Amino acid sequence: MCAYLNRRGQVIRVGVGTPRQTQIPPLELPRYGAERLSGIRCIATHLKSEPPNEVALTAMAMQRLDALVLLNITGTGFTRRGGGATGYVKEAYLAHLVSDTKQLVTVQNSAPGTQNSAIYSSISPPMSLDMLAEQDFIDLVEGLEEEFRREFVAQEVDADHDRVLIVGVMTDELTPQQFHDTIAELGRLVDTAGGDVIQTLQQKRSRIHPQTVIGEGKVQEVALTAQTLGCNLVVFDRDLSPAQVRNLEAQIGVRVVDRTEVILDIFAQRAQSRAGKLQVELAQLEYMLPRLTGRGRAMSRLGGGIGTRGPGETKLETERRSIQRRISRLQQEVNQLQAHRSRLRQRRQHREVPSVALVGYTNAGKSTLLNALTNAEVYTADQLFATLDPTTRRLVIPHADTNEPQEILVTDTVGFIHELPASLMDAFRATLEEVTEADALLHLVDLSHPAWLSHIRSVREILAAMPVTPGPALVAFNKIDQVDSETLAIAQEEFPLAVFISASERLGLETLRQRLSQLIAYAVDSR
Repeated sequence: MCAYLNRRGQVIRVGVGTPRQTQIPPLELPRYGAERLSGIRCIATHLKSEPPNEVALTAMAMQRLDALVLLNITGTGFTRRGGGATGYVKEAYLAHLVSDTKQLVTVQNSAPGTQNSAIYSSISPPMSLDMLAEQDFIDLVEGLEEEFRREFVAQEVDADHDRVLIVGVMTDELTPQQFHDTIAELGRLVDTAGGDVIQTLQQKRSRIHPQTVIGEGKVQEVALTAQTLGCNLVVFDRDLSPAQVRNLEAQIGVRVVDRTEVILDIFAQRAQSRAGKLQVELAQLEYMLPRLTGRGRAMSRLGGGIGTRGPGETKLETERRSIQRRISRLQQEVNQLQAHRSRLRQRRQHREVPSVALVGYTNAGKSTLLNALTNAEVYTADQLFATLDPTTRRLVIPHADTNEPQEILVTDTVGFIHELPASLMDAFRATLEEVTEADALLHLVDLSHPAWLSHIRSVREILAAMPVTPGPALVAFNKIDQVDSETLAIAQEEFPLAVFISASERLGLETLRQRLSQLIAYAVDSR
């Protein structure tokens, strides 16, 4: 049996089973921050004469208990009237968290040679109940929290930044290199969103666990790591269903988000124009709608059967209906935006000004190139999705046949990413139409990125999925000043017709202008 007591000595919970089986769900525990313990201690009985095992100590760490007291019972003792052996307390053990190593140890007369598990450093010899009764638990806990507080202040980060634990799952369809690139990119996304990646946990599975993605054992490891490192956010490298998010948050005790939600958060931070904010809000609402779930009087469902009758119009239906109305209104505004951009494009086409759309993986340098070619002064940064709103500027290039100056329009578009969320594709259709309506595409590739080949495939997959087939494309490799000769040689062999430039250093831009004039001439002739 396990009894849980608060610091007043009041019993707040009793369970039959081990500390792991009877542990308090994380969402029901008080949250005091990384420098505090939970204010709860556990007294557990055990029929074997042995110290707390690793499972019990892990449960203690996950709950951040003040202390774990294990009472070993002999199983035999005096017999009460009517029968029934009550047993005697043969020995007792005391365990608690420590701050310097963030590991579990037992105190009181530590004996050498008793270390038997990697999760704690030492364990005390058995003590009697009298020795245990002499312990001043309040003094012990206050001393521990003072140590936690000193360490927390020393490691404290900006309060505006989330402390993030990344969880990656490698399945059979991914190669080790692809998985490594995915995790590295997720770390960049978290950093761009304003979070601090504290640690990354990885798991290899043949298939995804339907309830928790990673399975019960790994969930316990994630919960312990998040508790130990003081993380307040867990980010998964794949999309999670609403049920998976609920299951994970209930067992881990901190907020859980997926890759799509991180991307949506970045978009919400980056959107500047009214059109950009409009499209981001639409994508967020479409993502949120299927995640509105709940039961009970506060979030019950209406119906006509047993268990479905509720108190009338409920919070769930009210919020869902409100979001659906807002989505309909936003879709109408996006359609109006789409029509407005279509009229602008028709006006440009009527004046017969050729257009080129800059496409590429996020952070490939599209905005930097637009600035270098046209002096556009578009915002640039070494971040993912620094640009959301399309920017169109005029560029003068020599005509392919007559060599006379010719004006074209160059449009900077939102960056692509591997497995671009469907909600973003739908919300940004007005922006992505700039790609499909352009006469030609300039596909910019960051050659300095280790996964540049994978980036090219991802961009081509997104372009192929568009409802209207885009025009002819010219591949331009950017940041050649940051790559070695071997990588350059591989790219030249794989893409002999590509252009090699450095937008920041303004290298190869004249060659790019010449190739753009040839591309435009080919696109116009192919109409």
